[in-house]
Amino acid sequence: MHLVPRLGSGIPIVARTQEMRQLRAAFARAERAEAGAVLLSGDAGVGKTRLLTALGEFTAGAGALVLTGRCIDVHEGGLPYLPFAEALAPLATTSDPAVTAAVRARPALGRLLPQMQQAEEYPAIEDGQLTASEQVSTQRLGPEQDLGQLQLFDAVLGVLTVIAQRRPVVILLEDLHWADGSTRNLLSFLLTRLRTQRLLVVASYREEDVHRRHPLRALLSEVVRLGAVERVEVKPFGAEDARAFVEALADEPIGQDMIADIVSRSEGNPFFVEELLASAKDCRELPAGLAEVLLARVEQLSPITRRILRVVSVAKDSVAHAALAEISGLDELELDEALREAVQHHVLVIENGFYTFRHALLQEAVYGDLLPGERVRMHAAYATRIRTRTQGRGQDARLAHHSLESKDFVTALAALLRAMDEAEKLGAPGSALRHVEQALSIWDAVPAADRPPDVDELRLLHEASYFASTSGEPERAVAYSRSATEALGPETGSERAAKVWRRHAEALLSVEGTLDEVVEAIDKAWELVEHTDASSARAWVLATRAGILRLIDRHEEALQCALAAVADARAVGAGGAEAAALVSLGTLADSAGDIEEARERLRQAERKARDSGALNGELRALHFLGLSYDDRAEIHAALKYYAKGIDRAKETGLTWSSFGIELRTKHLMLRFVSGDWPDDDDAGRAGRGVSSLVAGRFLGIWAQFVVARGRFADADKILPSLRQHWKADYSIALASGDAAIQLASWRGDHAGAVRQASELIDWLEEVEPAVLGGIRISVHGLAAAVAQATEARVRGDLATAEAAVAAGEKLLAHGRHCAEHGIPRSVSLGPEALAWLARLEALGGCLRGAGDPALWAKAVDAFGYGAVYEQAMCRLQYAKSLLASDGDTALAASELLAAHEVADRLGACPLREAVRELGHRARVELPGEPAPRRDVVDPLTDRERDVLERVALGRTNRQVGEELYISEKTVSVHLSRVMAKLGASRRAEAVAIAYDRGLLAAPTSSS
Repeated sequence: MHLVPRLGSGIPIVARTQEMRQLRAAFARAERAEAGAVLLSGDAGVGKTRLLTALGEFTAGAGALVLTGRCIDVHEGGLPYLPFAEALAPLATTSDPAVTAAVRARPALGRLLPQMQQAEEYPAIEDGQLTASEQVSTQRLGPEQDLGQLQLFDAVLGVLTVIAQRRPVVILLEDLHWADGSTRNLLSFLLTRLRTQRLLVVASYREEDVHRRHPLRALLSEVVRLGAVERVEVKPFGAEDARAFVEALADEPIGQDMIADIVSRSEGNPFFVEELLASAKDCRELPAGLAEVLLARVEQLSPITRRILRVVSVAKDSVAHAALAEISGLDELELDEALREAVQHHVLVIENGFYTFRHALLQEAVYGDLLPGERVRMHAAYATRIRTRTQGRGQDARLAHHSLESKDFVTALAALLRAMDEAEKLGAPGSALRHVEQALSIWDAVPAADRPPDVDELRLLHEASYFASTSGEPERAVAYSRSATEALGPETGSERAAKVWRRHAEALLSVEGTLDEVVEAIDKAWELVEHTDASSARAWVLATRAGILRLIDRHEEALQCALAAVADARAVGAGGAEAAALVSLGTLADSAGDIEEARERLRQAERKARDSGALNGELRALHFLGLSYDDRAEIHAALKYYAKGIDRAKETGLTWSSFGIELRTKHLMLRFVSGDWPDDDDAGRAGRGVSSLVAGRFLGIWAQFVVARGRFADADKILPSLRQHWKADYSIALASGDAAIQLASWRGDHAGAVRQASELIDWLEEVEPAVLGGIRISVHGLAAAVAQATEARVRGDLATAEAAVAAGEKLLAHGRHCAEHGIPRSVSLGPEALAWLARLEALGGCLRGAGDPALWAKAVDAFGYGAVYEQAMCRLQYAKSLLASDGDTALAASELLAAHEVADRLGACPLREAVRELGHRARVELPGEPAPRRDVVDPLTDRERDVLERVALGRTNRQVGEELYISEKTVSVHLSRVMAKLGASRRAEAVAIAYDRGLLAAPTSSS
């Protein structure tokens, strides 16, 4: 008699107290509107599914909506978004009117939920003239983003957010190691946007399957750095826990020897324990390896049942009863008996009326045991069934898989191309890329007569390059576009060849160090259409060429190309190409200093793009319109256009498109400059969406806010992770490097700040010499050098002081060099650069003395264009220079009050404390400064205590006078009074008595 154990999911959880505590704690946080995610990792069979089941039961009992989805192994590129489609399916059939309304308000969800009506179609993006055979995409946004995917992502996040307002939502995703690229992208999108929703996402994956080159590894390395994401490792049982698990599984008492054997052989894996126990027969010797264990259990079943299991294993998915009847050839009675035996012995389970293996390892073991001919025949049978029946979304992907495995490459090729189109329409460029790559891999194996008539290898290469670009794989995009150029032959039409070369130029633009190749590629595209009549293809080549020539400062040629592109586009009605060319005309006029023409061109581009449905072109025009005002420090107008672009991106589902991101980063930086500092950290996390590189851009800017507000511990978490992105985008180096310099300065590590500034400048000089942002870096490094030199002089450390001055002079020289040789977008430096230059010169005057108040007054005025925080920083230094030079003390007090008001309003704690410290030394009363506590009778006045504190630090009378802005004689008078009050005859004795009486706090350094 077979020993049939109780199913593991039917017994209480054993030895998983810690894991369940962590999962329940995550759910408790989600209930408090602290959205989070848990990545559940562990070996196959270790109990991840059991934990998810238990969590689902617990959260459902607490009133949460539990949505469960599973990934399946159909190879990369198949069934995009499958786990999300399964998880969200109940939303389409719910009886809850609020949920129904939320779903219907987001037609893009129709791509995931076939139960909904056909998703709304959005206007196509014009991308040059296509032949009939090339009309394969009606929703392409451009070479870098996919419209459908962005709309779908926003829709999923939106519907979950709405539902979570009414009740907590828990999403359980199983077997993430099998997730297709589209699923991984959507998961990354959701995890980077976990904010205040009552939402918990728990995803499991096999740790041992995520090898070094596994596509999931990149996602994991990105999301584990998010504060809302935690990782829970499910480890195998220890010996005692495994023994308890064996005893709980068995329905009847078993011998201790058998328990010990199972515990030893299972190595603590719960599934191995179940399988070893299930395969045990009359206490005979158990198989040693897992595959043998699994097959030994299967071999105990009847021959007909084993035959059915082989059929199910080939499907790699849930299988309907009718499919098993057709493919197995069994009659109904035989089939029923075989299935009943498989289910009763817990080899198969029934889910939603379909049969599937209870564990993936069982399927893998059975499938791996098939004979080659047997495997081919069964795949062919599945392919025949799929081909003769309409099965809905994913049918072509499944047909392609089974056709490939059965070596029917003719059928596979056609199915792959249809699956590619379906994946693109679903907004899944990564899946589309896998399909087209598989098509390329079998292209030569399909006879020419059997290939689809409207497809050739050149088109496949072009599609592969496009999909690689839109799925974040620029190097592969270049490889495919280069192969496409090599595949061009004399029979290729000039317009089509031009399109290939233009795609190659666009692909190369995303790869560092290829600008010469970009120019060469677009020039070849131009040569092919230069002498042809006006056409959409010619207009697009001209428009693209104009943008590229502008990048390499060949402005006159760019202007002629843009004008010609406009003329051609108008002649043939290519609105998208015309809008692209008008943007180039606007940016060229802006660079030439013709502001009015620039802005008029850009407004024309915005209108044309909107009218023609060129959504990306519309955002691009709004971005450059905002930038035109931004460059000239017209902050209010710049913010208006950036905000308009952000709103438009939201309306069209392009929030995280390339220019949607540009608009958001510019808008966030201007909020810092203008003093409109957001209270919610969401502003800095919002960019994490499309890739870790984009997230780095947002975090680099957000680090400025974090440091300025004194959240130094948060800055310590943010800044180290950004260093890896410097080479990919030097703007991240500028923002995060600058924040790191200021962080060190505020902490008093002035030497470290100087070192970081020098290292960053050296790095920038290799990447982007004389960049204008180098002025700002020089300012903050120079400020640290000034502070270091000042402190060293107070200590009498002249060598350190001179070294700091020398470093400061190098930073000063570099800042001047950037101002002289940096290339502004317009003809001359704008107000922002001039303000930073004024601050640089004022700091330069502080290297060997107190500084020139006139230079600081100039810096304060220069930042008056609306940079309130930086102006407050200059006001602090202006007041300090006035006090140090015995200047206008009333004016100094006024500047301190103004700086204090800004620091207090913004929550800029380090600046506020610096202002208060200077105000205290200068005896300037500031609002909100608490009166000092007096826990003991204190005979000293505030000024006497200020003097004695500095004497305790080893200052001379002259140094004390310099710090307190009083004369050396006045210091001596105060000190005499202190010694008289304390009954001391010497300075050192006065300090000792003050410490004994609690009149002085522990000594600290002063700057």
